[in-house]
Amino acid sequence: MQAPAPKPDGERQPPRRRLEADGSYRATVTTNCGDFEIEVDVKAAPRTAASFVALAGDGFFEQTVFHRIVPGFVIQGGDPTGTGMGGPGYKTVDRPPRGAQYTKGVVAMAKAGDERPGTAGSQFFVVTAPDAGLPPDYALLGEVRDGLDVVDRIAQLGDPASGQAGTPLEPVVVEKVAVSGP
Repeated sequence: MQAPAPKPDGERQPPRRRLEADGSYRATVTTNCGDFEIEVDVKAAPRTAASFVALAGDGFFEQTVFHRIVPGFVIQGGDPTGTGMGGPGYKTVDRPPRGAQYTKGVVAMAKAGDERPGTAGSQFFVVTAPDAGLPPDYALLGEVRDGLDVVDRIAQLGDPASGQAGTPLEPVVVEKVAVSGP
């Protein structure tokens, strides 16, 4: 499969709609490698969750790629440009709990090293290691509840020689992110 063309960067406004705090939201990520489902944690990161759900509803993630795949660590996507430098054009902040742990199946938001803890745009990562050993700096989006085998399959498509850069061996395309909930 060929990678889709990069999409424009930074053209969105933050969502105005808040999600129901006690609502149950699930995001099904459909890729060319199969589907996996994320249980979105509205309580841990209400702004991050609302942003992710709004972006998914607008088709923001469609035809993007997992641009960073580090075997035994994380798979990372959500960048419209496919470079690891893009985002929606705004940031949210939901400071993660002090004891946050990034273990296998946890989905969190990527951020630049100079941004405050809990800063999020559109880039998300799924932990594929038993424990990624990351500090509690990344906004928690949720956890993979179904399709962890698909996440593991994607994780095998990173070039081990590329180290933390996580160069994919072949394109892993996000075809759609569909959210169900209240």
